[in-house]
Amino acid sequence: MSAVNPQAPLVISTHDLGRAAGLRKEFSLTVLGPPNFGNAVIGVPEDSSIQLDLRLEAVVDGVLVTAVATLTYQGECARCLDPIEQEAQLEFQELYLYPEAVMLGEDEESFRLKDDLIDLEPALRDAALLDLPLAPICDDDCLGLCSQCGFRLADDPDHEHEQTDARWQALADLFDTKEG
Repeated sequence: MSAVNPQAPLVISTHDLGRAAGLRKEFSLTVLGPPNFGNAVIGVPEDSSIQLDLRLEAVVDGVLVTAVATLTYQGECARCLDPIEQEAQLEFQELYLYPEAVMLGEDEESFRLKDDLIDLEPALRDAALLDLPLAPICDDDCLGLCSQCGFRLADDPDHEHEQTDARWQALADLFDTKEG
């Protein structure tokens, strides 16, 4: 297990919570968005505010963290490429195991406390990435761009190009020469 930086913005101490099952602590925290928090199309901008409402509960094998994160996604519409901004409220819950706790069926993805510290970034990142739309759109009625010239169809919904089926081009050429 790698060391946890106690100065990192999403690292919180559980020292004052205690280890007796049933102890509880609730608080709010505002942090700046970490780098690379999204995908190529949409994500949480680095250094934007993320509001966290946290509840820490001591349980037998660790600390159960229940969180509500309020954040803003920014990106571009998958149809028209216009910039979009979308508010989101994410809820997630994770059990952070004490270093000495042994859990049946535990996998590599289990979160553990290190020196009474919890690093919330991986859990928050997982929740945010699962919440991100695969193809974000600015509006349900967004018409997108013309597939031939890239014209924004919202500016002129009647925009179109005359298309001739290539299989009929020879016949069209015959009629063009007779008229001339």
